[in-house]
Amino acid sequence: MFRKILIANRGEIAVRVARACRDLGISPVAVFSEADAASLHVRLCDAAYEIGAATSIESYLCIDRILDAARRSGAEAIHPGYGFLAENADFARAVRDADLIFIGPSPEAMELMGSKTSARRVAIEAGAPVVPGTTEPLKSYEDARDTAQRFGYPVMLKASAGGGGKGMRLVQSENELHSAFETAQSEAAAAFGNAEIYLEKAIERPRHIEIQIFADTHGNALHLGERECSIQRRHQKVIEECPSPINDSDLRARMGEAAVKIARRVNYTGAGTIEFLVADATREFFFLEMNTRLQVEHPVTELVTGFDFVREQITVAAGAPLSFTQADVAWRGHAIECRVYAEDPDNNFLPAPGKINFLRVPAGPGIRDDGGVEEGAEVSIYYDPMISKLAAWGRTRAEAIDRLRRALDEYVVGGIKTTLPFFREIVRDAEFIEGRLDTGFIERFFARRNEQHKSDATDITEVDEERRRDMAIIAAALDHAFARQKSLTAATTQGDASASGLQTREESRWRMAGRAALHNSRS
Repeated sequence: MFRKILIANRGEIAVRVARACRDLGISPVAVFSEADAASLHVRLCDAAYEIGAATSIESYLCIDRILDAARRSGAEAIHPGYGFLAENADFARAVRDADLIFIGPSPEAMELMGSKTSARRVAIEAGAPVVPGTTEPLKSYEDARDTAQRFGYPVMLKASAGGGGKGMRLVQSENELHSAFETAQSEAAAAFGNAEIYLEKAIERPRHIEIQIFADTHGNALHLGERECSIQRRHQKVIEECPSPINDSDLRARMGEAAVKIARRVNYTGAGTIEFLVADATREFFFLEMNTRLQVEHPVTELVTGFDFVREQITVAAGAPLSFTQADVAWRGHAIECRVYAEDPDNNFLPAPGKINFLRVPAGPGIRDDGGVEEGAEVSIYYDPMISKLAAWGRTRAEAIDRLRRALDEYVVGGIKTTLPFFREIVRDAEFIEGRLDTGFIERFFARRNEQHKSDATDITEVDEERRRDMAIIAAALDHAFARQKSLTAATTQGDASASGLQTREESRWRMAGRAALHNSRS
């Protein structure tokens, strides 16, 4: 087993890996940028090395500086976490060439599955169904236009070298294609240093379901079931759950078998995820891509299966066989995770960086919060604005939702905007509760909410009109009451013996005025 592991990442995943190292008696080593000098992951490790300026390109994406920190620290292995260099085959190869262990798949497997076009070829060779589309990058706009005409609109443009919604565009017609093609290329180049894109036929309102796989160097490969990842903004997941609300054991077995075949095809080792699109009505599924790393949403599968994936990653990288077999994998209960971001949901989920001046994290039965910040921490403009991953487990999906609802209500992040209010609405939404999910869920949710706001505004207008009528009646009544009091006072001063009769007449006029005002307000 390793004595020391360098964690080439930051935030909550660096904290998660550091804790797994502690469980195994391994000394964790952090790296940090200038902006992260006071971060939680730095303080939780035994040693920490600054690797550059705040921007990722000068720090967390700088291979030479990370390797230098590993050599100086005496680390024997590097865990990449997710994001940054986690799916960079050049980094994995550089780690190996430096006589260190990369905790993940081989660079060769990563190259095959990291390119979306070559991954489609592997899936086809393994016998997995794929979405109709290209198996080579598009050469030009004209190539994209001809291919789209062949498959028929709508189509999806995707970056060959990455994921996470970057370089991805849905194109409904040829009028949109040229602009989408240029934008997707530009975004792919900026995010992955590779402008290549490919094209797929778009599947209408699919579920996005992924299969967690694990493999070791002893020939063992297995799956740990599915995660429902359909609730997405900008093609990036924000809520995940295990199992899918479909909870179809036959579909799980078929998708799991296809995923394991793909993993074996490339001699995969470690943790990975095979992603599929699923047609809800027919239960057909199509290979989408493979993530050659630990997934952000791994906690929900850990909660349901009981296995520690980061611990398993480390032991497999150290040469041990998997600690469980396919027969050992069982799914108990249901888990749902919300990615808590410093973002403004009412402003297209734009990042909302700033200082966290108050933090109250939920707890209690069935609750897990994987966080990377503390009270007083600064959510930086330079990195992904994730604060934590809040997960709830229950014996049933309904119980998991109840616990998640309670945990979201307990969660307080002061000083910045977050996605917490958005999630509080989602877990009370009828479509979510009923499990009617697909990749267009958020768009429909906002449409429903806007309609509800319009209805509420109409109700408020009607209430205001009723209040105006009531005020008119009250004003008329008060006016006549004051007049009556004035007359009575005058009659008393003059000693008018007919004051009693005057009072009776004034009361009658008061009632008549009130009735008249009511009649006029309703006409």
